[in-house]
Amino acid sequence: MSEEFRVLGMSVPRIAILNGVILCTWGVIAYFVQSSDPPSLTALIPAFMGMPMLLLGFLSESNPSNKHHYMHACMVVALIMALGGARVVTGYGGMSWLAIVSHLLLLQVGISFTIVGIKSFRHARMQRESSVIE
Repeated sequence: MSEEFRVLGMSVPRIAILNGVILCTWGVIAYFVQSSDPPSLTALIPAFMGMPMLLLGFLSESNPSNKHHYMHACMVVALIMALGGARVVTGYGGMSWLAIVSHLLLLQVGISFTIVGIKSFRHARMQRESSVIE
């Protein structure tokens, strides 16, 4: 078994950084593209959710001894994203296309990162158990 869990050649902290960059970029774009005057700060919610993920990813890469703590915190952020993005499932009739895309992006990032995190935690546990057996 390999030492570090990877998905598409990327480590989990690198995936967190990528997701954070995507969410922050989309939040800023949505803020400036919206048609309301004055612009609504709620368009920045993806950026507000992506910033902690980005920060935790960088902290995890720069401080490997506490990587598991940072990734657990990142999983909590991802779960909150998935729950917040799930609102699009209950009713999107009155939402703008920017709000729908933002909710879908939060939902996709939250669910996919939660799945990757769970697989990573299982991989780490199997690594730990296999090292005890040897």
